[in-house]
Amino acid sequence: MSSVNQILIIEDDVNIADVIEIHLNDMGYELDRAEDGVSGLERALSREYRLIILDLMLPGMEGMEVCKRIRSQNPYIPILILTARGEELDKVLGLEFGADDYVTKPFGIREFLARVKAILRRVEVDKEVGIAREIKEPLQFGNLIVDLHKRKVMVQGKLVELTAKEFDLLALFVSNPGRVYSRQELLDIVWGYHYNGYDHTVNSHINRLRNKIEADPANPQYLKTLWGVGYRFSEKEELE
Repeated sequence: MSSVNQILIIEDDVNIADVIEIHLNDMGYELDRAEDGVSGLERALSREYRLIILDLMLPGMEGMEVCKRIRSQNPYIPILILTARGEELDKVLGLEFGADDYVTKPFGIREFLARVKAILRRVEVDKEVGIAREIKEPLQFGNLIVDLHKRKVMVQGKLVELTAKEFDLLALFVSNPGRVYSRQELLDIVWGYHYNGYDHTVNSHINRLRNKIEADPANPQYLKTLWGVGYRFSEKEELE
């Protein structure tokens, strides 16, 4: 059984769970709840959730163990962990065990909801990129060839050296030609939520990418700007 709009929260603090449930309901999501690690793990493995919100300090079974077991059974379900302030080691271990992000208690609800939205956006794009990466042949757009498996880029038959983030950004675009991304979406997907507000990071990477793949960076053929909206990659029909 699965529900595309259902989120599981494993949290023994009823007040926190209540507040989260109210706001996620407003976003159109249903919340399934568990108050201890054992029942939370059972629920997490019983159906496919859109997201799992997991407290680390739980009765019955610690959240770290719950995270580890969920990830061993389901490598794709996004997990957002909740940690107490100052538990830096727990944050690191949680991410190493497979959590996608963390929020430190006490937290503001606006920050929390921003993290949730960022994770869900990344998950959707990761699915699309994953589908594209199943294509064994390199993707070609005019004189640009991108090999997602080997992380290689060729322009007019010449190898182009890209940094890791430049390649990740280009891979996202070529996997979804025609799709428009705002700067904030690109930050969330490629860099992560913690770069919120660093729009210049996107701008500088876009400019460097254009300098490396465009014949005329001032009049780009591939990476288009939609003023006041964001960026998109040209579809193949536009390049013919």
